[in-house]
Amino acid sequence: MKTSYWLAAACLAASASGYANAGFKPIEIKDQELAELRGRYVMPGRIISFGIVMSSTWRNANGDLIGAATSMQLQAATLKPEFYVQTIKEHGNALANANAIANGASSSSGSNGSVVPTGTGTITGGAGLNSSQGVTQSVRAAGDSNTAYNNVAINVSEARQAPALMPAQGQALMAGQTIGGSNAAGSVAVSASGGGVQMAIQASGNQGTALQQVAQGGLLQNTRLLGNANVVNNMTQLNVVLNNNGMSAGALDCNLTQLRALRNIGY
Repeated sequence: MKTSYWLAAACLAASASGYANAGFKPIEIKDQELAELRGRYVMPGRIISFGIVMSSTWRNANGDLIGAATSMQLQAATLKPEFYVQTIKEHGNALANANAIANGASSSSGSNGSVVPTGTGTITGGAGLNSSQGVTQSVRAAGDSNTAYNNVAINVSEARQAPALMPAQGQALMAGQTIGGSNAAGSVAVSASGGGVQMAIQASGNQGTALQQVAQGGLLQNTRLLGNANVVNNMTQLNVVLNNNGMSAGALDCNLTQLRALRNIGY
């Protein structure tokens, strides 16, 4: 009699344990379903201001600098987003480059009259960098004494109201338009196409190229250095301001209702 009693108890315990485990069994979520949840962690209307600041600069061995900076700030009162572009140009410090070619080899002359040796490096491959998804940062060098930075910053803050719109500085960038400039360091071109903004620098004297773009949910920073003693900076900064006002009674009640529903299924 005792044997049958313990056998029945063991069967009930195993059955109960099986049902409990089934309730917490992990279920794989498909990639398509996860993709639809992107960004859902921010409540609707919580973002009250969003801005982008981008800059790219190239300084050669003579100290000549070429580059551009662009900015955009968007909030509820903004009719439409607009990027404003400023080109950056600086002359060298009038000091001859210590690596200048003294025997008359092929070279490019800076604004200060000194000579910058022509870049002779070669970089192969990398065609897929321009078509990658997400955030891509690349620095490839075929020269000496170069410095390159790819920087991305995301600043998230809270406020009771959106910050005042900054005065527009520079030239407004329209869709399909290109704004550029050039000097002894090279040329820069900022364009709006493909639903995004691209900044491209072509350094003079075959020193290399720099490319930075934000488009279709992706960010690319790509630098190629073929000469010597260049300094390159690519920077993108995203600024997000969230509304820190307390939720309304209706929003709180909605959240509490969801929590009550969890109790009915054992959580």
